[in-house]
Amino acid sequence: MESLLPTSLILLHKWAPRPPQRNNKVDAESHQGNGGALHVHDFAMVEVEWLVKNATYRPHCYMCFTDNHSVRFIFSARPPAALPRCSPWTLLENLRAKMVNSTELDNSLMANMTLFTDQDPELVYPSQDVIWKTFEQCFRALWGLVTYAPVFRDYYYQGLSQFYRDNVMYMEVRALLPEIYELDGSTHDPAWTLKTYQEVTRQFTAEHPDFFGVRMIYTIHRGVNASMMAGAVEEAMKLQRDFPDIMAGFDMVGREDSGRPLWYFKDALSLPAGRGVTLPYFFHAGETDLEGSEVDQNLLDALLFNTSRIGHGFALLRHPVAKGLSRKRGVAVEVCPISNQVMKLVKDLRNHPAAALMSENHPLVISSDDPGMFGSSGLSYDFYEAFVGFGGMRSNLGSLIELSINSIRYSSLTPKQQQKALALWQRKWDTFVSENAF
Repeated sequence: MESLLPTSLILLHKWAPRPPQRNNKVDAESHQGNGGALHVHDFAMVEVEWLVKNATYRPHCYMCFTDNHSVRFIFSARPPAALPRCSPWTLLENLRAKMVNSTELDNSLMANMTLFTDQDPELVYPSQDVIWKTFEQCFRALWGLVTYAPVFRDYYYQGLSQFYRDNVMYMEVRALLPEIYELDGSTHDPAWTLKTYQEVTRQFTAEHPDFFGVRMIYTIHRGVNASMMAGAVEEAMKLQRDFPDIMAGFDMVGREDSGRPLWYFKDALSLPAGRGVTLPYFFHAGETDLEGSEVDQNLLDALLFNTSRIGHGFALLRHPVAKGLSRKRGVAVEVCPISNQVMKLVKDLRNHPAAALMSENHPLVISSDDPGMFGSSGLSYDFYEAFVGFGGMRSNLGSLIELSINSIRYSSLTPKQQQKALALWQRKWDTFVSENAF
């Protein structure tokens, strides 16, 4: 059986120095329609090549080098103030003008925004601690690019375009809703950011009538204190009230093993229920292989707070009560196969807990998490790996159909919206069948 990435299924994350080539099986799964992508992060949607070759070539883009061998960017109408632990700012336009060929510089910038390596990844990333540190560093490197208002709009549109080309018809995006800045240094609040997402989504759906839409899950880093979490939940309730069409709910991001457990924030997370407000939760939980730790209880706590879905849920098999309860309630696990391999939770997808969950007909959806960081694109790569790795010889066309339908069935859409989305998916599916019938 052909492999998606340039290695075997046993160790998928021996990445190549460039994005993997598509093969016929991946293309087939793209063309048949992937339904929805329900677990994607806002600033890891787009291939980093676009970010470097588009955003960093714009006027007023400055760059500096950090003392830990990374980069930072900022757009400014005048030379920016010095940044601690960073070299003096350099205007990229001037730097490139002095070069005969800027390819090497561009490749170097891309290397700072992705986990790709042309060396042995087992040596470069010997532990989860190392790869998580690098992963978070990648986000810091691109932050000044994607939070600049003109790039922010175009980046999001490009992300929708890449998923659309991969035949994804609906998305739910985890969004930090950070302050977005203008060239003069002025900034916008989370409401402006969410409204901008709404405007760009409307533009995209108007231009692509067979794309059903996007909803946002407002997120905050789990490393904050209880007071900041309460403020974030307050903000989420306000956004839910003001933007009910696009605002789906609330979640936390960041590494579970080094962050605070859900129960630490119980008072903040109880605020909506205490006020009679409905704020759906979509918690990352169980993205860990540390058995018996505080964060290993996040799965149970997520269900206690009535999470609508479980992000990753890698530890679910270790919690039979949580597994039984999530299945009984119809709480789907958002499985991100490539992400779990890259972040060193599992080497061989045939040993992924989702393989057992699939055999038990536990609610599952497949998503791609941070494809821009992993050198993949869209959703088909993860669908292919799930199809081959989880189902094995039992996988067939029915498996793909069920997973695609699940992405609508377990979405945050209303029942009426789900019916419309499923009708759209069916039309796409019928077209695929008619075009590929023997």
